Amino acid sequence: MKRILITGMSGTGKSSVIGELQRLGYRAVDTDYDGFSEAVPVPAGTLTGLGSGRDWVWRAELVERLLSTEDSDALFLGGCSPNQASFYRWFDHIVLLTAAPELIAHRLTTRTTNPFGKHPDELARALALQREIEPLLRAAADTVIDTSAPLDEVVARILRLAR
Repeated sequence: MKRILITGMSGTGKSSVIGELQRLGYRAVDTDYDGFSEAVPVPAGTLTGLGSGRDWVWRAELVERLLSTEDSDALFLGGCSPNQASFYRWFDHIVLLTAAPELIAHRLTTRTTNPFGKHPDELARALALQREIEPLLRAAADTVIDTSAPLDEVVARILRLAR
């Protein structure tokens, strides 16, 4: 079974890609839902999407259980978490979704599926995280996809990795 991580900062299109893969019949999981992630305390002053003193991390036991299943030809896991590097060994491919800051700002402030990023403080944190964290994600990724391309093109590139 191929395991493909689809990661990137808020507003890059992870949830849209996962949703499209699900619609096409693939096993695709968004780690922001179904208990795969949880808010945990972190040192004050740490830059996080949740704000000072809290961060959103993957629940190791649930993610490991999911990654250890062999019930499909491919598993697409979408998300971005400070502890995701501890799972990299499980993945055949790590895909970084990226977009220009202006596009991310537009997506965050206009999306209807998630309230994060609408408040100016959240938007500022999201863009700061992109500047700080995306280079680390880029270093670990074997594929980088600019999501200013149409969704069907982004998904087609990811599906080629699963073959």
